[in-house]
Amino acid sequence: MLKTLVEDFKIIFERDPAARNWVEVLFCYPGLQALFFHRIAHALHRLGLPFIPRLISHIARFVTGIEIHPGATIGRGVFIDHGMGVVIGETAIVGDYALIYQGVTLGGTGKQSGKRHPTLGENVVVGTGAKVLGNIQIGNNVRIGAGSVVLRDVPSDCTVVGVPGRVVYRAGERVEPLDHNRLPDSEAQVIRALVDRIEALEQQLQSLQSRQTLAECYAMPSVEGAELQGDTDLPLLESPDQPSCQLRNKVINEFLDGAGI
Repeated sequence: MLKTLVEDFKIIFERDPAARNWVEVLFCYPGLQALFFHRIAHALHRLGLPFIPRLISHIARFVTGIEIHPGATIGRGVFIDHGMGVVIGETAIVGDYALIYQGVTLGGTGKQSGKRHPTLGENVVVGTGAKVLGNIQIGNNVRIGAGSVVLRDVPSDCTVVGVPGRVVYRAGERVEPLDHNRLPDSEAQVIRALVDRIEALEQQLQSLQSRQTLAECYAMPSVEGAELQGDTDLPLLESPDQPSCQLRNKVINEFLDGAGI
């Protein structure tokens, strides 16, 4: 346990630029204090001791604002930054060197018994206010964007954003844990694709209306030999097989598939 607590202490200096000295970290970082209480409560919980582990957890919640059930398994080098409002359920498992921000919930989705909380791999970053719910697997090196709601398994080495959480792969690109400004915006991409499709449909509708008007004009008898003039070289309707249409379909389908729709 001592070695694990040392890892919890050291990781703060690596990931928090505001950490300046060990006294400040030891006495003023609720995330570290909550983990200290939890390590003790978890050890007693594994021994089968009743009441006392829950009491320690309750005291830690009162002191730090962080609620970790004694049954939760927390790896070494975990950093809970700020931490107010963090809730970690009984059967949750948090891998080594995870980074968890304030307002995060690792919760369940019902009253079923057994494993009902998420499992986080190593080096996972869970952004502010994110909710990871149910017995799901979050792979290694996953980043979960602030405010996201994750309800499905997430493969390793990718990013999850949105409500519900959608997976966006970042293959071949190294991203620092604190680099939040580089989170992709899948909602904006699919909205742009839908707007483009609406504009294309409006153009096709105008083309059809022009064709109909032109056909009606040709059907009318000419007056005093006057010749009808019009643009007969009108754009054809966009085929679903065209590359531009296929690209828009791909973006929209990936968005819907990532949401589990």
